[in-house]
Amino acid sequence: MTKNKLQRFEENLSFPNLFQPSYDDLLEKPFSLKGKWRTDFFKNNHPIVLELACGKGEYTVGLAKRHPNVNFIGIDRQGARVWRGCKTSNDENLVNVAFLRTQIQYIDLLFAKDEVDEIWITFPDPQPKKSKLKRRLTSQNMLERYAKVLKPDGIVHLKTDSVFFTDFTLEVIEENKHLLQFCTHDLYHEYPDMEVASIQTFYEQIWLNQGLKIHYLKFQLHPSMFK
Repeated sequence: MTKNKLQRFEENLSFPNLFQPSYDDLLEKPFSLKGKWRTDFFKNNHPIVLELACGKGEYTVGLAKRHPNVNFIGIDRQGARVWRGCKTSNDENLVNVAFLRTQIQYIDLLFAKDEVDEIWITFPDPQPKKSKLKRRLTSQNMLERYAKVLKPDGIVHLKTDSVFFTDFTLEVIEENKHLLQFCTHDLYHEYPDMEVASIQTFYEQIWLNQGLKIHYLKFQLHPSMFK
């Protein structure tokens, strides 16, 4: 492990808006903020939006700046990546930002039913191997986990450069009768003025410079998932 990573891991311990619960911790006792994110951490009743596999948190921080009356929480298992979002949000005194360093599949141990208003999935690992299907962040298996914490009218956003992952997600939406609200396979050429086009991750900029197209989907889960 590099010295730089070690320094970041150490600094992570000092960030008041970073939480790093282990699986054993979550099994041993309920997560202290589950069902209490608004009252005990954000101290307001604003909507809660999650960014899954947030990486450096560019979307979490970028959206938080644009929407001060919305609470944003980035989730990623990589501490060295999360460090960047934590540092930026603290340096800029963004009080509507938090980060969780943990596995996304623990989501229902971290949030209560109906506690989340929207979910963003930005440039996830496509997990192309069939053995990894259930780990894909828009697999029906994962959507069922999101339904445990998302409001029935909650929105799921996907932004990706992967044609494979986009097609997979559209198949999941169609097969399970989820409600597709918006779809574009070339965001920056077709809808350059949308807010989703105004925030770019570091790697997204590289892919755009390489001429890759960016796909964006917006959908709601089927109502039966919330019964």
